[in-house]
Amino acid sequence: MQVHWVRLFAAGVAATFVVTGAMAQDLPSLDKKDRYKVGFPQMESNNPWRIAETESFKKTAETCNWDLITTDAAGSAAKQVADVDSMIAQGIDILFLPPREEKPLIPAVMRARSAGIPTFLVDRSVDPNVAKAGEHYVAFLGSDFVDQGRRVAEWTLENFEGDNGIIVELEGTTGSSPANDRKKGFDDAMAQHDNMKIVASQSGDFARDQGRQVMETLLQAHPDVNIVYAHNDEMAIGAIQALELAGRKPGEDVLVVSIDGTRDALQAIIDGKMGVTVESSPFFGPLACEVMGRYANGEKIEPWVKVEDRIFTADNAADHVDEAY
Repeated sequence: MQVHWVRLFAAGVAATFVVTGAMAQDLPSLDKKDRYKVGFPQMESNNPWRIAETESFKKTAETCNWDLITTDAAGSAAKQVADVDSMIAQGIDILFLPPREEKPLIPAVMRARSAGIPTFLVDRSVDPNVAKAGEHYVAFLGSDFVDQGRRVAEWTLENFEGDNGIIVELEGTTGSSPANDRKKGFDDAMAQHDNMKIVASQSGDFARDQGRQVMETLLQAHPDVNIVYAHNDEMAIGAIQALELAGRKPGEDVLVVSIDGTRDALQAIIDGKMGVTVESSPFFGPLACEVMGRYANGEKIEPWVKVEDRIFTADNAADHVDEAY
């Protein structure tokens, strides 16, 4: 197994990447060229994380000699598949795909490979039982979502001040790899503690307003909730709004914990309304450029280029809020 550490700086944010795993092989090659036509079919642009990711690719295009083609699927997996097909027809050299859901995007991955286009999955993956890194696509660039959920659970267990935790979980987009894995990491850790009970778990689709609406509904059924775990910061902020409207006091009688590391979340931590957020960096542009360069040079890329995430709490949120997105 080969391991590569990559230290990248984007939009004032430092991010560390470690590359691990078996080597990819038998995939479309990438010729060395002065410029590349790069496809980046974004799944949606309705939240700060997605906007920051797209901007990262656009800024990287200026320095990495890319002619970037980017689209917005507006939250539709079917539209994202069509966007990939359009990019294939336009003759892209390489595809960086953030799949909205694990299964629906597999046909697009397969068609890109059949067209001889190297494909990298970015920030989300597809069903590994159907499409495999090193065989159907080159590699997955992203975080360990299971570990993110586990780290949130461990921090919660260490810092929750009550005797019994009554937990409401706000899940991400149904069928997406981060929602599946962040749930597993958190739920598995909590299952080992008899004093912690997840009383409700429902999707808020990674959206602030939907997170608020779901939280309002769940509060009616579980008014005694004292821990809210959201799969991303947007839903956590929505949950905070719903809690305050219901007369609850986030940070005092309800512990709110989350994942992403957005500016609003760090500010909520500073304001005492949120306990923790585990970073999930959206700045994939420089990493994509670096990995693409290695691939064009004939290197075999490891199936998982893993992003190492920081954790933000009251101890360090103020130090990082100005660099957050």
